[in-house]
This record gives sequence, C-alpha cells and structure tokens, in this order.
Amino acid sequence: MIEPVERADDPRIREYRHTGNPAWLRRQGLFVAEGRLVLKRLLDSGRFPVRSILLTPPALQSFGASLDTTAPIFVASPDLLRELTGFDFHRGCLALAHRASEDPIGGRFADAELLLAIEGVGNPDNIGGLFRAAAAFGVDGVLLDPASADPFYRKAVRTSMGAVLTVPFERAAMWPAALEPFKGSGFRILALTPRVDARPLADVLPLPSGGLIVLVGAEGPGLSEAALATADMMCRIPISADVDSLNVVVAAAIALSRVR
Repeated sequence: MIEPVERADDPRIREYRHTGNPAWLRRQGLFVAEGRLVLKRLLDSGRFPVRSILLTPPALQSFGASLDTTAPIFVASPDLLRELTGFDFHRGCLALAHRASEDPIGGRFADAELLLAIEGVGNPDNIGGLFRAAAAFGVDGVLLDPASADPFYRKAVRTSMGAVLTVPFERAAMWPAALEPFKGSGFRILALTPRVDARPLADVLPLPSGGLIVLVGAEGPGLSEAALATADMMCRIPISADVDSLNVVVAAAIALSRVR
C-alpha cells in the first residue's frame, strides 16, 4: 500500500531518523537498503523481510508496477527525506529490512567449490567491494573473521550493489580456527599476500580440482601470521616496484578471476 507523507515528524516513518545510526539499526535487527538497484535486489532475493520502503515520487515512478511487496511504501518529497535522515541518500530510495543472524560457521558451505575468506577488513566500502567481486566471479560464499566490518552496514550494502543480499556469508566466532574444518574436508587455502617469499599467482595456476578458499586481509597489516599458517599456498600478484600493494578489493578480484 502506497502512503503519502507530508511531515518529517510523522510517526509512521520515525525509524528512518536512525538510518545513519548503525548501532541502533543492529539493536533493532534491521539494515538499510539504499538505491533503486539495491532495493530491487532486496525484493528479488526474498531472503530478508522488508519492514517498509521510503521513496521520492520520481523513484516510485521509476519502479512502475514492479514493487511487488506487502510492506508499506511511504512517499515523500526529497526535502522532507533530507530533513528526516540528515543526508542526501542515493537515488531517492530507502528501505528498512530485517537482517539475517550471523551464526557460527557450520556445514552451510560443505558443497561449495569457491569461498572468499576475509580477515580484519574494517572498511565498509572494501567489504561491499569484496562482496561485489565475489558475486561477479561466482563465489559460493564469504567467510568473515570477528574483526571485519558488518556487511549489513548501509555503505557496505550500497557499495556491493546489493551483492550482500545475494552472496551467502557467515562470521566465525573463532579465527582462524574456523578454517581448519574446511581443510579437513578437502578445501585448499590460497592466501593473498605481498610478501616476497610468496609465489606469483600465475605460478600456481591452473589449480587442481576441489574446494578452494581465497583468503585476503586488510591493507597495511595484511594477513596475520596465524591465518597465513593455515594456508596451503601463499601467493602474490606481481606489481611495479614503485607500488607497495594493491587495494584488497582489486587484489581479490584479480585472484578470483584467475582461479575461476
């Protein structure tokens, strides 16, 4: 049902005052989907119950009859939305949805062929970019350590272009111990690192068949020694001596494209 809104203090949309407050959203079990493409992917996925949608009239018109949802749809002017949220959000389109639980890693990815494991990446833009690369190259799932940023953070969802809503992920309570059961079931771990003693990625390709985990770490500190100790292969992407390293999203995308 489409409901016009004329006032920023309308109680029907008061939750949108907290769209810039990730702690509040997490306590409520909610996340923000921002932008028309992300909203479409949220609705298409069917994985996350939509609480409500808030649109400008042009954004509503752009969807036509394609907003197939039982959630309330509120429509307000851009100025009212700016007053309500405190920022100019992307493409005049916001939605609140219920986030999935982050249960400890179990047997969910037992049949996977390719996983991306992320350690210590705290930047939400990088998390979103990593999910976008994972979707682009057919990754079956993403494993996160406890320190990495929340994939449901508004900027991460937006930067991922909605890939956070389509690529399954789980967060490990114990890290890197959570990787050991995968090794026990036949997965091999390829750790990306700029260390000089790592082999060039091209030298280990093509890889034998079987499950593979591509393991990446934060820019700067890189992967921890404990994580590197779990790896079957330490690999680097050769680059110019004038550059110390690649952005983690770029490095992961290169590696995933090569191993695919």
